[in-house]
Amino acid sequence: MPTMAPTAAEIEALALAAAERLPPAFRAHLADVVLHVADFPDEEVMEAMDLDSPFDLLGLYQGHPVGSEGAEATGRLPPTIFLYRRPLLDAWADGEDSLEALVTHVLVHEVGHHFGLSDAEMEAIEAAAGDEG
Repeated sequence: MPTMAPTAAEIEALALAAAERLPPAFRAHLADVVLHVADFPDEEVMEAMDLDSPFDLLGLYQGHPVGSEGAEATGRLPPTIFLYRRPLLDAWADGEDSLEALVTHVLVHEVGHHFGLSDAEMEAIEAAAGDEG
């Protein structure tokens, strides 16, 4: 049994594996989305989201949803999905799901924001990308 907490690279590998399990139509639109794993949200995000603690946020989508006005504008930063390692690890330690299932859940939720989907639609995608481990 590992005695060290999973690294950012290991969390990224779990997220990339989850992304590969998404339906092909969704994966095609994710080619330009950047995946970034950080330990915590930065101060700007903390202030913008009025977070009490950096542990309050597991993931974040930054960018315009597919098909929205400005989504294809040049000069913009690419859409990015952030996963926050330390809050994910705390949620994993406090919960009953595997780390893979938790990362999949957060990734699918953030992908849903990329597509402008409802919570019900996100739940259906998550079920399709479910934890295989």
